[in-house]
Amino acid sequence: MSDRATESFESRTVRCPGCEGRTLYSPRNPFRPFCSARCKGLDLGAWAQESFRLPEDSPPDPTHPE
Repeated sequence: MSDRATESFESRTVRCPGCEGRTLYSPRNPFRPFCSARCKGLDLGAWAQESFRLPEDSPPDPTHPE
């Protein structure tokens, strides 16, 4: 990211998706949107284990023919 883009980026406080604690969403936080390497790693592990899935009984998409 260029210096100009970094300067115009407004830092804000958000909830960490891992632990729901408050964290800084800014270029200064290398783990954003997470608060730490731990929360970022736990989220990556959940994706790798396919913990994030749609329910099996979700209705078919009517706009997508089978």
